[in-house]
Amino acid sequence: MTLVDRTTAWAYDGDGEPREFVYQRYAHPTGKAAEDALGALERGDALLFGSGTAAVTACVFAFCAPGTTVALAEGAYFGTGATLREFEPWGLRVVEFDQTGAAPPDADVVWVEAPSNPFLTLPSWDALRGHGGLVVCDATVSTPVFLRPLDEGADVSLHSATKYLTGHHDALLGAIATCDPEKRDRLYQVRMRLGLSAAPDAAAALLRGLDTLEVRVRRQAETSAELARRLAEHPAVLRVRYPGVGGLITFDVADDAARRVETSTKLIENMTSLGGVRTTMESRHRWEGDRVPRGLLRLSVGLEDVDVLWDDLSGALENA
Repeated sequence: MTLVDRTTAWAYDGDGEPREFVYQRYAHPTGKAAEDALGALERGDALLFGSGTAAVTACVFAFCAPGTTVALAEGAYFGTGATLREFEPWGLRVVEFDQTGAAPPDADVVWVEAPSNPFLTLPSWDALRGHGGLVVCDATVSTPVFLRPLDEGADVSLHSATKYLTGHHDALLGAIATCDPEKRDRLYQVRMRLGLSAAPDAAAALLRGLDTLEVRVRRQAETSAELARRLAEHPAVLRVRYPGVGGLITFDVADDAARRVETSTKLIENMTSLGGVRTTMESRHRWEGDRVPRGLLRLSVGLEDVDVLWDDLSGALENA
């Protein structure tokens, strides 16, 4: 069992000098252990944050300034764009681009998702390697099992660790990894000064989740590939998106059918978020508006048997 050290402050040594841990907002033993474990998977140095959004915010404060242009992948998680645009009154410029091609050459920061959520496109790494800007890759859906962005040339790898890395819908957590000591130190300073740190219990959940990460996400990917194949053959399904990795599928039904489908399942839970061991599904239009089709449903595949899931899903589609 992972020791969860909830101490908020530690005594100095006998000479009045601070020890390794001083104050929980700066760092703590459980967080350090989790950062070491994730850093080993990412092949870089990892830092934990209180949420995925906190990690996004840290990147803005660490790497952007008034006048910075951020090129954001079209169809990326809507919360990322919303967070970045909160900084527009302070002079941040946000533009969107098709991440399957080249980013705008004048972008200071290129922000991609692998794959994007909910459209599940993948970035062009060849194009990114030739770009002069700082590259941030949100690898929440792929996880280090299927992608190590730092190996592909990204400067920063980012996760909403709330999702697959912890894997049980019971911890709010963000993570960033980088191979650059200066970038790591800048992110650490931002985390400390702005109070964006992760709590010990969330860090312990990450340590637990990493123990089973590969087994979970490979099973989820295997099931997802089969469900995507069956969905593509169903007459009520208009379009299926599945990138070939990970446990996330999106598919379209008729605009007026999405609510009936998402509320007709018995095993699959109608709820937001993704990456847990239990399968969930929801219409994304309720949150994202007209940037997504009204009939788009996002299916986060868990660890249940594929045939059991299909029986539940196909039964709901009959109501479409």
